[in-house]
This record gives sequence, structure tokens and C-alpha cells, in this order.
Amino acid sequence: SFTVTSEGCRVVLACGIRFYFPPGAASDPVRICFRSLMPDPQWVKLRHHDVLLSRVLELQPHGVQFQQEVQIWMPYISPQTPHQHEVVVRTFSGQSWSDLKTRVKRERKSKKCVAHCCVLHFSWFLVVSRLVQNECQVPAEGTLLFSSVDPNIKVIFPPGVTQEPRSVKLQVLPVSAEDIQEITANAGCRASPLLYLSQDSTVDFLKPVRIQLPLPPGVTGLNLDRSRLHILHGDLEGQTWNDITSEVVLEFTHLYAVFEVTHFSWYWLWYTTKTYIGGIAKKVYERLRLYQVNFIALQRKKDPEQVLLQCVPKHKVDPVLKKLQDRYRGPEPSDMVEMFEGEQFFAAFERGISIDMDRPDCVDGRLSFIFYSHLKNMKEIYVTSPVDRKGQAVKGQVSFYRGAVPDSIPEDASRRRKGPDSLWLATLPIKLPQLKRRWDESPGPLYGFSFPPLNLGNAETGYLTQANLLSIARRVGADWQSIGLNLGLTYQQIERIGYNNREDLNKQILDMLFSWAQQNSEDPDSVSKLITAMKESGRQDIADEVEAIIELGRQKYSESIRRVGLEQESSTEDSAIAIM
Repeated sequence: SFTVTSEGCRVVLACGIRFYFPPGAASDPVRICFRSLMPDPQWVKLRHHDVLLSRVLELQPHGVQFQQEVQIWMPYISPQTPHQHEVVVRTFSGQSWSDLKTRVKRERKSKKCVAHCCVLHFSWFLVVSRLVQNECQVPAEGTLLFSSVDPNIKVIFPPGVTQEPRSVKLQVLPVSAEDIQEITANAGCRASPLLYLSQDSTVDFLKPVRIQLPLPPGVTGLNLDRSRLHILHGDLEGQTWNDITSEVVLEFTHLYAVFEVTHFSWYWLWYTTKTYIGGIAKKVYERLRLYQVNFIALQRKKDPEQVLLQCVPKHKVDPVLKKLQDRYRGPEPSDMVEMFEGEQFFAAFERGISIDMDRPDCVDGRLSFIFYSHLKNMKEIYVTSPVDRKGQAVKGQVSFYRGAVPDSIPEDASRRRKGPDSLWLATLPIKLPQLKRRWDESPGPLYGFSFPPLNLGNAETGYLTQANLLSIARRVGADWQSIGLNLGLTYQQIERIGYNNREDLNKQILDMLFSWAQQNSEDPDSVSKLITAMKESGRQDIADEVEAIIELGRQKYSESIRRVGLEQESSTEDSAIAIM
């Protein structure tokens, strides 16, 4: 959090997000709280062909009104289709998400893409890539609206088309001939770009609106067979495509088809010998929203119990594997599967491999993921096994399963994802090697652990020796995990220590304490960090003991200094007497 006063300020967060509060934006001091969240598809609603480019930024207090606009700069991942899409900042206001007027740029120094917007309120914010949107106000006198993606697509509003001015939005999705042929498996099928029209009024236009679409590739007014041309009208979700060719008046030029409508939605021009084209168009539209992906499961070379799981778009698999090959090894990626933006999937470890069930992202023993094509769908986790690995290796596997699908997915596609067989996506092998003996089985003061001599701290501030740490370890008890985390050990390290010594609490405590000591043996502040960690863990008794040990060490050091000083003075006097 940070505080904003009436003087204004500039704020830069560690994640790269920046703010500018102009003077007078806040009349009274306001404490601004922020956090960065992974998007939850239950409340982050993406529209058709939207692509998420950032995490969610939450700013509180929600709904606070500023006297002047506050500027926000949000870094985002550059989209792969810059011509067809545009980048906008989306915010939640009231009961729905809306897009803000956004400027984008690539910063010279960092080379990062940044989206800039201005707001008068705080809520949730995220960066998305949407189909390029052209917008105009339609007055009673009529007007012309055309697409900036394909200027051949035009919408003509005649005079008298409306009584009250209304806002109209136009979006275009180009579709390549190669995609049509690949999806339909029919070289004779061709289609125009997809046109989507919307308005802010629920009332139909008073007069027909003229729409101009380019003829499909390879089709001109000279070779046109009118019996093969179909105009399709799709509903808002793209689930139903009706052939309206017989319901409209069609005009043709050498390059265009022109027709009239009174209400808006999706429009698509097809050229094919098929008689029923609605089902084919629905299939193509669904496939245009799918991403082809592969799953990878890799283990660290130095620590095979640490497993990396990732869902990677097909074209990124080779670069990702090349980047990871020095530190990880594992099987070949899975076969290709298809997923929607915002679709949930799970990873389940099977056949003798298990994970910590208390993780917040663990649902019924499975790791939960949400697929976003431009974000890293990756997690690293320590795995364990109930099998005794001292005598044998464990050959297990990780399987990926579908979860909940986004609300906007077509009903047919959602139906195909139900049932036990259809949920499975892929399975990859995981092997945990046979455990090497890490300590002698004979009991001893360190329970078989073998560590080099330890002296934490320094002579002036006091030392903690191996014997001191052993005395401290005897008092730790079952709260060793919270102490380890407060000492700076990672969750994965704590998890691994617990597994390796899962049948002996004393070994868990010793392994944690001495592992930390070895990592910090050269740190002059290690003793003070140990005291602070004990206090933060609610173990003031241990902190007092450590301070007592250190104080005793300081006293011994001071006494030794004084003793050495007296000996030096005495020897100096003896030397002077001898000289005399």
C-alpha cells in the first residue's frame, strides 16, 4: 500500500506498474492498497476472440472517486496478431466489465509493452487484446462506417435510419483460405472475413442498413455462380448460423456483395457447393477460437523431486524446451490437444507419485490450471512418494484432465468435454530415482547427520556453535516449519525436508536448522536473523536462549581481550626492566 495526498505523486511498483496522481486528485490523504492476482474465469469474463495479456490488478478502496484523472501504466505481453487485434485496458465498474480508452507503446530501455489509461475510480484492471473495434455515432441524417482492418467492408446508414442518435460498433475477423480448407477438408469452400456489428440501442433501425462485404478469395463478379453464394447470420454466441440468402436482396459488383439488414449480429459470406452450410460455419467458427497446445513435464537434473508442468501453445514448444534443457530433463511433450482461452484443466500425479494436498491450488488431489494463451501456464512443485525409495525407484506419471469450460463456449463443444473418457487430455511419465543414504543409521548427537564445524556470527557479536544449535533444536518442536519459513527457507525446501525425514520429527528439525546454518555460515547477521525468526514464530523463549548464549560469548571474548592486553602490558614492563 501507499498513501496519496493532495500534493499528488508518482508511484512505481516492483512489477512495473506505474501511477501518476496529479496535484488535487485526492482532496484528503488516501491510503491506496494494491495486489496482483491470477485471473479467475468465474469473474474475469473474456469475449469472443479476446486474449488475456496481463494479470489482474486490484486497486482499493473500490469505487473511490478522484477529483482529477489518475494515470495508470500496465505492462503486458505483446499479442501475436497485432493487425487484427488492438490492446485495451478493461476495468470492472458497477456490474460489468468495460474497456477504457487506451494508448500503447514499447518502452525504449526495457523493451516492454505498456498500456496507458486514465481513470477517476479504482477497481480491477487487466489488459486484453480484442478484435479491432471501429465505432461511430449514427445521427438521423445517416453516416458511413468502414473497417480499419479491411476497408472493403462498409456499413452505410441512410438518412432517416434512426430518430435518436445511437452508437454502432464494428469488428472484423479475417479468415484465411488455408484455415477454411484445413478445417472443412474441402478445397471448394471459401469464405469472406467475419463481420460483427453491435449497437447501444435495443430498437431496430427504421430503414434497412446496407452492408458491403468482399467476395470470398478467388471469386469475382465475372465467374460468380450465385447458387453457390450464401449469406449467413450468426447469433451473439456464434452457436447458430442461419442462411439468410433468400431473405435479403443481393447486389454484386466485380469485387463486392451488398445486402440490407435491419438488426445487427454476425455476418459471413460463404461460397461452396454444400447445400447446408450452417453446420460447417459453426464448426469453423468454433475452431477459430481454439488453440493447439502441448503439455510438458520436466524434472530438475539436480533435484528430480522438483517437477515443472506447463501447457504451451504448439508454436512455442521448441523455444521453451530449448530454454529449459540445461536445468531440466524429461519425456517428449504430449500429443497436441485443443483448448479455449480461459479453459480450466487439472494435473494429477498417479502411480506412486503424490503432492501436498494442502496447497491452495489443489482440488481433490489435483493441481488446478487456467489456460491463457499468452500467459505462462506453468507450475513447479515438489512431489513425494509413499513408496520406500531406499530400495527401488518409483515409476509414476502425471495426467492432464479437462475442468470447467468458459461460459461462452458453444454447447456442442461443452458437451464433448463431459464424461470420464472425454476429460482425459494426456499422460507423461515421472520417475523418482532410488534414494541415496544421506546419513548413518547409527544414532548419535546429530541423529546421523554429518555437518562440517559451524560457527555462526563473529567474535565481537558472539558465536553460535554446532553444540549451541543442537541445544536450540531440542526446544523447537512441531512448529519447525513456520520457523524455517521465517528463516528464509522456501516452501519447496520445507516440503522436501519434511518428506526426506517424514518418520522422525527430530531429523526434520535438525535438517531444517542445519541446512539454514550451512547456507548462512558466511553471513555476519545470521545470528540476529535467527533471533528475529524465533520471535516472528512466537518462540520468544528460544530467542531469549540464543541472546543469552550470544551475551555469554561476548563476555568471554571481552575477558580474553582484557587478559591478552594485561599480558602484553606485563611483558612490556619486563622488557623495559631488562633493558635498564
